[in-house]
Amino acid sequence: MVNTIDAKLLSKMFLAGAKNLESKKEWINDLNVFPVPDGDTGTNMTLTIMSAAKEVSGMDDPDMLSLCKAISSGSLRGARGNSGVILSQLFRGFTKVIREKDELTVPVLADAFDKAVETAYKAVMKPKEGTILTVAKGAAEKARELTNDGCEDLSCFFDEVIKYADEVLLKTPEMLPVLKQAGVVDSGGQGLMQVLKGAYDAFLGKEIDLSIPEVTHVKPTQMSMDAQAEADIKFGYCTEFIIMLTRNFNIKQEIDFKEYLESIGDSIVVVADDDVVKVHVHTNDPGLAIQKALKYGALSNMKIDNMRLEHQEKLFKMEETAKQQGAEEEIPHKDTGFIAVSVGDGINEIFKGLGVDYIIEGGQTMNPSTEDMLNAIDKVNADTIFILPNNKNIILAANQAKAMVDDKNIIVIPTKTVPQGITAVINYVPDLSAEDNEETMNGEISNVRTGQVTYAVRDTVIEDKEIRQGDYMGIGDKGILSVGADVADVTFEMIRNMMDDSLELISIYYGSDVEEADAEELKKKVEETYPSCDVELQFGGQPIYYYIVSAE
Repeated sequence: MVNTIDAKLLSKMFLAGAKNLESKKEWINDLNVFPVPDGDTGTNMTLTIMSAAKEVSGMDDPDMLSLCKAISSGSLRGARGNSGVILSQLFRGFTKVIREKDELTVPVLADAFDKAVETAYKAVMKPKEGTILTVAKGAAEKARELTNDGCEDLSCFFDEVIKYADEVLLKTPEMLPVLKQAGVVDSGGQGLMQVLKGAYDAFLGKEIDLSIPEVTHVKPTQMSMDAQAEADIKFGYCTEFIIMLTRNFNIKQEIDFKEYLESIGDSIVVVADDDVVKVHVHTNDPGLAIQKALKYGALSNMKIDNMRLEHQEKLFKMEETAKQQGAEEEIPHKDTGFIAVSVGDGINEIFKGLGVDYIIEGGQTMNPSTEDMLNAIDKVNADTIFILPNNKNIILAANQAKAMVDDKNIIVIPTKTVPQGITAVINYVPDLSAEDNEETMNGEISNVRTGQVTYAVRDTVIEDKEIRQGDYMGIGDKGILSVGADVADVTFEMIRNMMDDSLELISIYYGSDVEEADAEELKKKVEETYPSCDVELQFGGQPIYYYIVSAE
């Protein structure tokens, strides 16, 4: 009978749990309710735990305190997605209890399980049962019951805890109807079970490969940007300026101005605010945009960049980057800065044109980690920094980064989609306080409806909609809005289900796999169907999602 665990054994158990999760990550990904082709629960949890495992594997003879620091710090910084953040918080709470102990016994482990669950629940604003939280709570309840019954044998303890947690996992479909309809258990809960089962195998002395490979990944958007040939840049000059209005600039004139810019370029952003208009456009003739703008007033803050030349310089700079680390030019200080999570050349440019200081490449295809957020915060030289996660699965990581920063005022605007992020930054007013801007931005994003079109990677049933592998799906803010075999029809049906009489503006961002002519045809159909609405079409360049649509 084994009654205690020392730091050396706990280290092996942690690494074995990480390896077991890694080996099952694709299976866990397949348990996701929405069968979308993105890096999801299994991937996020694996990258989170592997960040800590890398630190643990580098320790030759750890004591309990140093081991706990490595597990907690590594997982917190590497946390990705909601499931990864919750897993990191479970580790954080668990290690708080055991860090001062030389050896772990059943009562100590029960206390650690309780603290893990308490910490994880506090990290989630609106905890939902039927998730990883429920499975963790079940494990903690069983651990406490065994302790109260006088259990001292750790082998029996782990066996009973895992059996009961598995039973709780099997009940998650009864707690969340969407799981039941899709015929799956909660993916985050299953991920946690694989960590526990791997750790138990190591405790039992089973032969396990504990080597931890280097965790690397290449972000899809970065790959496409680096591989982009000069000839693929359709419009060569990134043109930005502000019009200081001296003539009337009403809604009709704004629409006419946008239509003119669309005729000479793309990646267009026109934001009118009282007596100024902020303009961003990619074009081959900046002079035409400037001449048109001069009809409305004087110009300031003009900036024209040759993107083809920048592309050539970028290839050269990539070779020089490593040599110049630590010698970067100091960024001027400012009162307020913005960080946005984005993917797609067009959407990135839109955010930059609206004044966002730092773009974190990521989103649905790869959720950024807490450390990615911290690195971005470090790069923005501002007293107050607004973070726009633009994905519901990234908000927790952003908030976790906020909690780890004490020298800057970090404000996370809980934007769940790219259109919400665009709306948030458009509604920022420099003359208002950070608190007033936060309130305004939070209010405005609640008025934005978003739809996104992608394809299904497996057969399933969601909300009584039968979905086949390869079908296109229109996903709204609260569920599936349309399903079908034609991407244009699915997108139009999605928009139709998003609309009501209160909406005035429809913005369509087409992705990297959509031809411009097809997007223009969709825009025309939407305009004909909703003549009272302004319909904007912009190149987003996002992968995976054929169209992102907002209505407000």
